[in-house]
Amino acid sequence: MPQSDAIWSSLPVPALLIDPDQNIGGVNPAGEGFLNASSKSLMGQPVWDRVHIDAPLEESLARARKNGTALFVNDVDVGTGNRAPLVCNLQIAPLQGRIGWMMMLISPRELAGRMTQNHSVKSAAKSAIGMAEMLAHEIKNPLAGITGAAQLVSMNLPPEDLELTDLIVEETRRIVKLLEQVEQFGNLSEPVRREVNIHDVLDRARRSASLGFGGHMTIIEDYDPSLPMASGDPDQLVQVILNLLKNASEAADSKGGTIRLHTYYDHSFRTRRADGSAQTLPLQIEIIDDGKGLPPDIASDVFDPFVSGRENGTGLGLALVSKIISDHDGWISVDSVPGRTVFRISLPRAVTKPTGHAKETK
Repeated sequence: MPQSDAIWSSLPVPALLIDPDQNIGGVNPAGEGFLNASSKSLMGQPVWDRVHIDAPLEESLARARKNGTALFVNDVDVGTGNRAPLVCNLQIAPLQGRIGWMMMLISPRELAGRMTQNHSVKSAAKSAIGMAEMLAHEIKNPLAGITGAAQLVSMNLPPEDLELTDLIVEETRRIVKLLEQVEQFGNLSEPVRREVNIHDVLDRARRSASLGFGGHMTIIEDYDPSLPMASGDPDQLVQVILNLLKNASEAADSKGGTIRLHTYYDHSFRTRRADGSAQTLPLQIEIIDDGKGLPPDIASDVFDPFVSGRENGTGLGLALVSKIISDHDGWISVDSVPGRTVFRISLPRAVTKPTGHAKETK
């Protein structure tokens, strides 16, 4: 293999060659993975039909081609038409020796800063959860006394005054229920991780949802049958999917709606741990609904405790989801507009290590 071919194949980021007519003239292996298509099928296709960039690039690209200069675009959404866009940096430069040809490098932003921040937040969250768990335990004791006292008082009240004691009992029980949900954060054990078939997890959650809270919803399976095994705790992952399905069901109107369970493989998705080492999270799960979407004012904080867009919502369901995925060394994000909300979970692939050799499971 010529040295140039070896360099092209070894580029760690998606790279495309664009001919003078704005067609794809070449794509490296990382680009094939990013676009989820083979180089052969991409050749000759209009580049903007396969690479969707949320920025007006045509004029800038034409100017860079004419002047023989490079073009840099940072922090722009780049999609492929079949998955949620990723925030990327773009580098476009003339291809030496080929007039009118340009090379485009697509660099999905690694979540280094956010993952490092997530590590700090996670440590702080453990302290906060411990404090909340202690307070919840202490508050529940006097609440039990208040409930008992209200019930005793009600025994000597005329019927027209029972409304007040009933209100006391009802509200104290509601607070106790909330405190029990807070305690659940502290009681959640570390995941017992093993090889997990993601589709088995999704099927368990789907069946449970269809027989209960999601009975009015149409749930569509859109699975990649070649997806390898994940590394995770199946029971905790079922809990995650159930919470997300419940959110999607509650976002629909009374007539119901559609939820799509979508899985695919994306070997270009990486994060960076707090210690600086890279973490590949190629297994992607998307829960997509056509409901009203998240309120814009909470969309960026939806995984924080006590943030909820529903009346009387506790705001703990998605916080628990985020904690479980974080404990799995995974990543969860959301992209929401009215009519389309996508919760995306990225998980590591299971790896078995036989004696003497390391081998990934198929």
